[in-house]
Amino acid sequence: MLNDGLSNYNHNVNNHRRTSSTENAALRPHTGGDVRWEAINSISSREPLSISHFRLLKRLGFGDIGSVYLAELRGTNAFFAMKVMDKESIASRNKLVRTQTEREILGLLDHPFLPTLYSYFETDKYYCLVMEFCSGGNLYSLRQKQPHKYFTEEAARFFASEVLLAIEYLHMLGIVYRDLKPENVLVREQGHIMLSDFDLSLRCSVNPTLVKSSSTHMNSGNASAAGILENENVTHGAHPSSFFPRILPSKKSRKSKSDFGLFVGGALPELMAEPTNVRSMSFVGTHEYLAPEIIRGEGHGSAVDWWTFGIFLYELLHGMTPFKGSGNRATLFNVVGQPLKFPEHPHVSSAARDLIRGLLVKEPHKRIAYKRGATEIKQHPFFEGTNWALVRSATPPHIPDPVDFTQYACKDAAPLDKKVQDVIQDKNSANHDDPPYVEFEYF
Repeated sequence: MLNDGLSNYNHNVNNHRRTSSTENAALRPHTGGDVRWEAINSISSREPLSISHFRLLKRLGFGDIGSVYLAELRGTNAFFAMKVMDKESIASRNKLVRTQTEREILGLLDHPFLPTLYSYFETDKYYCLVMEFCSGGNLYSLRQKQPHKYFTEEAARFFASEVLLAIEYLHMLGIVYRDLKPENVLVREQGHIMLSDFDLSLRCSVNPTLVKSSSTHMNSGNASAAGILENENVTHGAHPSSFFPRILPSKKSRKSKSDFGLFVGGALPELMAEPTNVRSMSFVGTHEYLAPEIIRGEGHGSAVDWWTFGIFLYELLHGMTPFKGSGNRATLFNVVGQPLKFPEHPHVSSAARDLIRGLLVKEPHKRIAYKRGATEIKQHPFFEGTNWALVRSATPPHIPDPVDFTQYACKDAAPLDKKVQDVIQDKNSANHDDPPYVEFEYF
């Protein structure tokens, strides 16, 4: 079975090699004018990309199934984050499926708050994913640098709004993220976020539904948007762009709003794409962020992402998670058995507390957003005043210092084999008391 899996993975990679980067770029309109695409295309239009086209300059982080390096595409002055995964290690630890799932998900994504996969290829020893480099580190590191190790409510609202849109998009594609935490939220050079690390994600089918009015949300017979688990790693569906239904008619037949059958009370219909019926029995995630249904082994679906969103927002506002115990076992016990409490300091608004309470309901079917997904959270008073159509244009609360790439101009990069061996040695000799994160975290 393992050999068959390797053969299928290699077959898929080789098929993708025959797809030009130009074709891939055309499927990602939000990256229009991206100089990195231009750099990739300048090489791939002449020959297939390989590891020899890159200089690996600095290790940015390492995780369970790979290591990430800052890489320069030779002769282009374009920089990327390259995730390198050792084939032998993946095969021996039965991580092939996770590797393939992450690659497939990255290949689907086209969203301003999610990573762009520029290319992927393999060597005799490694699988390589060429992705977007985020120069601002992650939100955990940024939170640690705040005066009291927590964000202002305004800053937390900004980061939470962008994360919310990213999760909404993933759910629309039938992807349950399952690993939201500040370490996995990277900060781009302009200050906007990018969600990372998809090797724990679950793929399923989903049926996006247009809901005509808010009154129908209470009628499950009129608005079914349930996802049915096909396989933890295989989904059957259309290309992401087909998930967006046409609301307005074509210009040739365009009429006034009052003539539209989809408009109710002058309001646009809502798109609901929450795969609520998906069920997985996997025990995955970070202890402080695990949803109760995962710990209880009841089977879980997309509602786990809304639980982790609540923990995430709590941590941004308070500088800690709500159920952390003296150890992992105590933490799991607290998640399942202890009520949610808020510290007296720092003070947060009643709207923020109300939203967190709604998200951190221990029974998933009673949790806010369980059926209506992100739409319900967007309408919560905590996000009052947020212009969802222009979130991408909002001013970030923090702009990272620019990276001085000239420091790498004359530096010879060590061979890939030596770099990966260094990572293995670092893992074996690591102090177990060290925090499980690095400044740049991609896992």
